[in-house]
Amino acid sequence: MSDNRDVQAEQENTVDETVQNAEEAQVETSGAEGAALDENAQRIYELETALSEAQTTIKEQQDGVLRARAEAENARRRAEGEVEKARKFALERFAGELLPVIDNLERAIEMTDSDNDAIKPLLEGVEMTHKTFLSTIEKFGLSLIDPQGEAFNPDLHQAMSMQESAEFAPNTVMAVMQKGYQINGRLLRPAMVMVSRAPSGGVDTQA
Repeated sequence: MSDNRDVQAEQENTVDETVQNAEEAQVETSGAEGAALDENAQRIYELETALSEAQTTIKEQQDGVLRARAEAENARRRAEGEVEKARKFALERFAGELLPVIDNLERAIEMTDSDNDAIKPLLEGVEMTHKTFLSTIEKFGLSLIDPQGEAFNPDLHQAMSMQESAEFAPNTVMAVMQKGYQINGRLLRPAMVMVSRAPSGGVDTQA
Protein backbone atom coordinates (compact mmCIF):
# COMPACT_ATOMS: atom_id res chain seq x y z
CA MET A 1 0.00 0.00 0.00
CA SER A 2 2.87 2.25 0.85
CA ASP A 3 4.43 1.47 -2.51
CA ASN A 4 1.28 2.60 -4.33
CA ARG A 5 1.31 5.93 -2.51
CA ASP A 6 4.94 6.45 -3.42
CA VAL A 7 4.23 5.75 -7.06
CA GLN A 8 1.27 8.11 -7.03
CA ALA A 9 3.30 10.85 -5.40
CA GLU A 10 6.04 10.38 -7.89
CA GLN A 11 3.53 10.62 -10.77
CA GLU A 12 2.08 13.81 -9.30
CA ASN A 13 5.57 15.32 -9.00
CA THR A 14 6.26 14.41 -12.60
CA VAL A 15 3.01 16.04 -13.71
CA ASP A 16 3.84 19.16 -11.72
CA GLU A 17 7.29 19.37 -13.26
CA THR A 18 5.83 18.92 -16.73
CA VAL A 19 3.29 21.67 -16.15
CA GLN A 20 5.94 23.93 -14.68
CA ASN A 21 8.28 23.28 -17.60
CA ALA A 22 5.44 23.98 -20.03
CA GLU A 23 4.63 27.23 -18.28
CA GLU A 24 8.28 28.24 -18.29
CA ALA A 25 8.54 27.34 -21.98
CA GLN A 26 5.40 29.40 -22.68
CA VAL A 27 6.85 32.33 -20.77
CA GLU A 28 10.11 32.04 -22.68
CA THR A 29 8.18 31.79 -25.97
CA SER A 30 6.06 34.85 -25.08
CA GLY A 31 9.19 36.74 -24.17
CA ALA A 32 10.86 35.80 -27.44
CA GLU A 33 7.75 36.79 -29.41
CA GLY A 34 7.55 40.09 -27.52
CA ALA A 35 11.19 40.78 -28.23
CA ALA A 36 10.63 39.99 -31.91
CA LEU A 37 7.62 42.30 -32.00
CA ASP A 38 9.59 45.11 -30.36
CA GLU A 39 12.40 44.61 -32.87
CA ASN A 40 9.96 44.68 -35.80
CA ALA A 41 8.28 47.80 -34.45
CA GLN A 42 11.65 49.48 -34.06
CA ARG A 43 12.59 48.47 -37.60
CA ILE A 44 9.29 49.79 -38.98
CA TYR A 45 9.83 53.07 -37.13
CA GLU A 46 13.34 53.38 -38.53
CA LEU A 47 12.09 52.65 -42.07
CA GLU A 48 9.26 55.17 -41.72
CA THR A 49 11.70 57.78 -40.43
CA ALA A 50 14.11 57.09 -43.30
CA LEU A 51 11.23 57.32 -45.80
CA SER A 52 10.09 60.65 -44.34
CA GLU A 53 13.63 62.01 -44.49
CA ALA A 54 14.02 60.82 -48.07
CA GLN A 55 10.72 62.45 -49.06
CA THR A 56 11.81 65.70 -47.40
CA THR A 57 15.13 65.58 -49.25
CA ILE A 58 13.37 64.93 -52.56
CA LYS A 59 10.99 67.84 -51.91
CA GLU A 60 13.90 70.16 -51.12
CA GLN A 61 15.73 69.03 -54.24
CA GLN A 62 12.61 69.58 -56.37
CA ASP A 63 12.20 73.07 -54.90
CA GLY A 64 15.88 73.75 -55.58
CA VAL A 65 15.52 72.65 -59.19
CA LEU A 66 12.44 74.85 -59.66
CA ARG A 67 14.23 77.85 -58.13
CA ALA A 68 17.26 77.22 -60.30
CA ARG A 69 15.08 77.05 -63.41
CA ALA A 70 13.26 80.25 -62.43
CA GLU A 71 16.54 82.04 -61.78
CA ALA A 72 17.95 80.81 -65.09
CA GLU A 73 14.82 81.99 -66.92
CA ASN A 74 14.99 85.39 -65.22
CA ALA A 75 18.68 85.69 -66.07
CA ARG A 76 17.93 84.80 -69.69
CA ARG A 77 15.17 87.41 -69.88
CA ARG A 78 17.39 90.05 -68.29
CA ALA A 79 20.17 89.25 -70.75
CA GLU A 80 17.76 89.45 -73.68
CA GLY A 81 16.45 92.76 -72.35
CA GLU A 82 19.95 94.18 -72.00
CA VAL A 83 20.85 93.03 -75.51
CA GLU A 84 17.66 94.58 -76.88
CA LYS A 85 18.33 97.85 -75.04
CA ALA A 86 21.89 97.92 -76.32
CA ARG A 87 20.70 97.27 -79.86
CA LYS A 88 18.05 99.98 -79.69
CA PHE A 89 20.44 102.46 -78.11
CA ALA A 90 23.03 101.85 -80.81
CA LEU A 91 20.33 102.15 -83.48
CA GLU A 92 19.01 105.37 -81.95
CA ARG A 93 22.46 106.93 -81.95
CA PHE A 94 23.02 105.88 -85.55
CA ALA A 95 19.62 107.17 -86.64
CA GLY A 96 20.23 110.43 -84.82
CA GLU A 97 23.41 110.94 -86.81
CA LEU A 98 21.44 110.43 -90.03
CA LEU A 99 18.84 113.11 -89.36
CA PRO A 100 21.06 116.05 -90.45
CA VAL A 101 21.64 114.23 -93.75
CA ILE A 102 17.89 113.99 -94.29
CA ASP A 103 17.46 117.65 -93.33
CA ASN A 104 20.12 118.72 -95.82
CA LEU A 105 18.52 116.73 -98.63
CA GLU A 106 15.17 118.34 -97.87
CA ARG A 107 16.69 121.83 -97.82
CA ALA A 108 18.36 121.18 -101.16
CA ILE A 109 15.02 120.13 -102.64
CA GLU A 110 13.20 123.16 -101.18
CA MET A 111 15.82 125.66 -102.34
CA THR A 112 16.21 124.30 -105.86
CA ASP A 113 14.32 126.03 -108.64
CA SER A 114 12.12 123.29 -110.02
CA ASP A 115 11.28 125.40 -113.07
CA ASN A 116 14.91 125.52 -114.18
CA ASP A 117 15.27 122.87 -116.88
CA ALA A 118 19.04 122.88 -116.52
CA ILE A 119 19.02 121.63 -112.99
CA LYS A 120 15.77 119.62 -113.14
CA PRO A 121 17.62 116.28 -113.67
CA LEU A 122 19.79 117.10 -110.63
CA LEU A 123 16.69 117.89 -108.57
CA GLU A 124 15.07 114.63 -109.62
CA GLY A 125 18.20 112.76 -108.51
CA VAL A 126 18.20 114.45 -105.12
CA GLU A 127 14.50 113.73 -104.69
CA MET A 128 15.05 110.08 -105.60
CA THR A 129 17.95 109.88 -103.14
CA HIS A 130 15.82 111.43 -100.40
CA LYS A 131 12.92 109.07 -101.08
CA THR A 132 15.17 106.00 -101.12
CA PHE A 133 16.91 107.14 -97.95
CA LEU A 134 13.61 107.52 -96.09
CA SER A 135 12.36 104.17 -97.36
CA THR A 136 15.53 102.48 -96.15
CA ILE A 137 15.53 103.90 -92.63
CA GLU A 138 11.82 103.14 -92.25
CA LYS A 139 12.71 99.46 -92.47
CA PHE A 140 14.65 99.88 -89.23
CA GLY A 141 11.76 101.47 -87.33
CA LEU A 142 12.31 105.15 -88.11
CA SER A 143 9.09 107.07 -88.76
CA LEU A 144 8.49 110.68 -89.77
CA ILE A 145 6.62 113.26 -87.66
CA ASP A 146 5.20 115.87 -90.04
CA PRO A 147 2.18 117.36 -88.20
CA GLN A 148 1.19 120.11 -90.64
CA GLY A 149 -2.47 120.97 -89.95
CA GLU A 150 -2.71 118.61 -86.96
CA ALA A 151 -3.53 119.42 -83.35
CA PHE A 152 -0.50 120.38 -81.28
CA ASN A 153 0.86 117.44 -79.27
CA PRO A 154 3.49 118.38 -76.67
CA ASP A 155 4.66 114.76 -76.54
CA LEU A 156 5.74 114.88 -80.20
CA HIS A 157 5.96 118.57 -81.08
CA GLN A 158 8.03 121.47 -79.87
CA ALA A 159 6.33 124.83 -80.26
CA MET A 160 8.82 127.42 -81.47
CA SER A 161 6.25 130.21 -81.77
CA MET A 162 2.53 130.98 -81.62
CA GLN A 163 0.57 133.11 -84.00
CA GLU A 164 -3.03 134.26 -84.20
CA SER A 165 -4.83 132.75 -87.15
CA ALA A 166 -8.30 132.88 -88.60
CA GLU A 167 -7.50 130.01 -90.97
CA PHE A 168 -6.54 127.45 -88.33
CA ALA A 169 -8.35 126.44 -85.16
CA PRO A 170 -6.51 127.28 -81.93
CA ASN A 171 -3.71 124.92 -80.94
CA THR A 172 -3.20 123.73 -84.51
CA VAL A 173 0.19 123.30 -86.16
CA MET A 174 0.31 126.05 -88.77
CA ALA A 175 3.82 125.34 -90.05
CA VAL A 176 6.54 122.75 -89.55
CA MET A 177 9.96 124.32 -89.26
CA GLN A 178 11.77 121.02 -88.79
CA LYS A 179 10.27 117.56 -89.04
CA GLY A 180 10.48 115.18 -86.14
CA TYR A 181 11.23 111.47 -86.03
CA GLN A 182 10.39 108.44 -83.92
CA ILE A 183 12.24 105.13 -83.81
CA ASN A 184 10.46 101.97 -82.72
CA GLY A 185 7.77 104.06 -81.06
CA ARG A 186 10.20 106.24 -79.10
CA LEU A 187 10.69 109.92 -79.77
CA LEU A 188 14.02 110.58 -81.43
CA ARG A 189 13.48 114.25 -82.23
CA PRO A 190 10.34 116.38 -81.79
CA ALA A 191 8.95 118.32 -84.70
CA MET A 192 9.62 122.05 -84.39
CA VAL A 193 6.38 123.83 -85.19
CA MET A 194 4.47 127.08 -85.25
CA VAL A 195 1.13 126.86 -83.42
CA SER A 196 -2.02 128.88 -84.02
CA ARG A 197 -3.85 130.62 -81.25
CA ALA A 198 -7.05 132.53 -80.73
CA PRO A 199 -6.78 136.27 -80.08
CA SER A 200 -7.70 135.77 -76.44
CA GLY A 201 -5.62 132.68 -75.59
CA GLY A 202 -2.84 130.35 -76.57
CA VAL A 203 -1.45 126.88 -76.15
CA ASP A 204 0.42 125.49 -73.19
CA THR A 205 3.66 124.46 -74.81
CA GLN A 206 5.03 123.15 -71.51
CA ALA A 207 2.33 120.49 -71.05
